[in-house]
Amino acid sequence: MNILVIGGSYFYGRVFVMLASKEHSVTVVNRGTYSMEEFGVRQIKGDRHDGAVFRQCTEKYDAIVDFCAYRPGDIETVLENLAGAVSRYILISTVDVYRRGTGQRKEEDAPLETRSFPGEAGEYIAGKVALEGEVRSQCQMRGIRWTVLRPAILYGPYNYAPRELLYIQMAVQNHALPEFTDADGRFQMVYIKDAAEAVMRCLEREASCDQAYNICQDEIVSYGDLMAKLRAASGEELETVSMTAAEAQQRGIPLPFPVFAGETELCANEKGKRELGLSYLPFAEGMRRTYQAFSKLV
Repeated sequence: MNILVIGGSYFYGRVFVMLASKEHSVTVVNRGTYSMEEFGVRQIKGDRHDGAVFRQCTEKYDAIVDFCAYRPGDIETVLENLAGAVSRYILISTVDVYRRGTGQRKEEDAPLETRSFPGEAGEYIAGKVALEGEVRSQCQMRGIRWTVLRPAILYGPYNYAPRELLYIQMAVQNHALPEFTDADGRFQMVYIKDAAEAVMRCLEREASCDQAYNICQDEIVSYGDLMAKLRAASGEELETVSMTAAEAQQRGIPLPFPVFAGETELCANEKGKRELGLSYLPFAEGMRRTYQAFSKLV
């Protein structure tokens, strides 16, 4: 296949490019912060909001995989300016698009969020909800097939976002991990290679066209589960530092996942397993691999 990737040099996109470039011809459009030449792909450097960038994309592409669409108009800009042709558009969205506070485990046909929330998180959610509608309307207008993937919290090697890496740093440098005594929130994660494999399965299966899929591991975890897996991965007797969530905030210790039960929002993953044949690495093994990768760098 001939694949055009938008983004592709940071975490999810990077791992996908590493995987896809072994089997397919890949062109990457991004700002060029990181070189992709080592993977044998073509890299077009530029801002995705500049339509001229996509006028350099003159080939016939089997699919566009878009990792960095965040605000309304991003997809329209691509398709209005694309000099070549494309058959499919795969949008990477998020499970955060679902309406919050329903108390229900979200299937892919659950209602999306229509309310506005403050701050960067609210802007991110609103942008992704709008883009899911945009990919449908823009592709239908042009006779292009589309797929939306909604990953849960991504983790694994190459993740430099302030999430599991910060706890691994604490374990390696301080030989200690926190125990949040009042954190009863639960959340779902997905190992980065599993998320990249999900994109590959969509490319391979025409049945995935005009569909949305949740991408999340089978286990539902808590902060306690996460710390237990990191302790096991370290192979050391790490000190336990007990504190409340408020005390952690005062100390500058991150709580990047849902902290309290009222913040818990869970999604179903059966559709992807049934239609795409997706499977998920056990959380303990995923954290072991993540710890091994990052412990050498901190």
